[in-house]
Amino acid sequence: MKKIILDGETLTLDEAVRAARSANRVALTADAKARVRASRAVVEKAVRDRRIVYGITTGFGAFSDVAISPSQARTLQKNILMSHAAGVGDPLPDDIVRLVLLLMINSKAKGYSGLSPATLKALMDLFNHSVIPIVPEKGSVGASGDLAPLAHLSLVLIGRGRAHQGGRAMTGASALRRAGLKPVTLAAGEGLALINGTQVMTAIAAACLAGSQRVSKLADIAAAMSLEVLLGSRTQFHKRIHRLRPHSGQNEAAANLRALTEKSEIISSHKDCGRVQDAYSLRCSPQVHGASRDTIRFARQVVETEIRSATENPLVFPDGLILSGGNFHGQPVALVMDHLAVALAELASISERRIERMVNPALSGLPSFLIDQGGLNSGFMISQYTAAALVSENKGLAHPASVDSIPTSANKEDHVSMGTIAARKAKEVLKNVQTVIAIELLAAAQALDLFTNLSAGVGTRAAYESLRRHVPHMERDRELGVDIETVTGLADEILEAVEQATGSLL
Repeated sequence: MKKIILDGETLTLDEAVRAARSANRVALTADAKARVRASRAVVEKAVRDRRIVYGITTGFGAFSDVAISPSQARTLQKNILMSHAAGVGDPLPDDIVRLVLLLMINSKAKGYSGLSPATLKALMDLFNHSVIPIVPEKGSVGASGDLAPLAHLSLVLIGRGRAHQGGRAMTGASALRRAGLKPVTLAAGEGLALINGTQVMTAIAAACLAGSQRVSKLADIAAAMSLEVLLGSRTQFHKRIHRLRPHSGQNEAAANLRALTEKSEIISSHKDCGRVQDAYSLRCSPQVHGASRDTIRFARQVVETEIRSATENPLVFPDGLILSGGNFHGQPVALVMDHLAVALAELASISERRIERMVNPALSGLPSFLIDQGGLNSGFMISQYTAAALVSENKGLAHPASVDSIPTSANKEDHVSMGTIAARKAKEVLKNVQTVIAIELLAAAQALDLFTNLSAGVGTRAAYESLRRHVPHMERDRELGVDIETVTGLADEILEAVEQATGSLL
């Protein structure tokens, strides 16, 4: 079992996603432990000196002008968790909650939260003993961070709330007991330190971005397969075209499409035909896919920065300074997740157009809906309907959440980010895109079976063979939804097979 050593400064998006999905354990560096101790000492001194410090010796939000005595400090921290645990909706998936825990630990390891070493260890114990709080997905406006979902998560630390442990749902107290852990008693400022932060929106965003990189490669694979069966040209992927428009994503997508269709006998067989230009969904695939790739890259930069940031309020500095600010505001994540949703939606939009060209005999020259005995069999007719439905749904989901703001906390929090909503929407768009690309792969494989005497490209052939190991050619109608679900789950296997044949795709 691998141990992930956190220092608050170096965790990457990919490392975080992998660690959250495995049985890895976490630990802190010696420097991180020292910073946490120093930060906590500042808070304790402020309490002893009866300083007025937001959330430590005062109430929260609109109650920031209400002084809290030291004797009430612990009750205040317990109350903030209970009162703020007002989330609703379906629970976040367990792997996302583990990722939230990991990002919380990493943020606290920076040493600016004022959290005590004991409470931080308790947070690490949840991760290390697979006690996974049950966290409703809705209720955050992304202003003072993710207040409601982080409150639900943190309740388990004090033996309240609910959690999964050993695959079962139970009370937080029961989950702690089963793991051999004890509830903690929060000291001054710790409840606020636990629920101020952007870790929920950032965790959802990180998981979405990990999937986005994979789906961008699969989109290139699907486009290359469609290009072949639609008798498209490789000319539009020529290096000299793309060097004149040096967007990184466009050049990467063109390079992938060249590699995937290398040595394609299908494409070579019609190189002297009378067609001058392909339809945009084929000819402009590097430009469209590439623009989405550039957006994914930018979003990764923002989210990776957020992973390594301190987003609590107040921020407690080891030299004794305590500053109240707004690092918890989710605007950076909100904006890039809205942008990502649009970019992902475009991958599905252009994919659906290629699906339509394959199933429409007027555009493809192939049998209607890619099936023999059309009429008796409907073939891939309704798979295009499904793709169209998902593309249409994405159009609604791509409406930006970040352009909305509803004031909260008696207008104290008068501009909020809606960052968690933006991240959740982008994740739903990604799911739809993965399905549309799976439909295109299925349709292209079905069409490729019609070219039995001609070999596909190096990469497209590998994708076809990987898919056909699990899904046979459709001779007559069957339940196509099962095939779509199967291919959606084959993303990693198909990509691995292709990259073994072509080398790593960009």
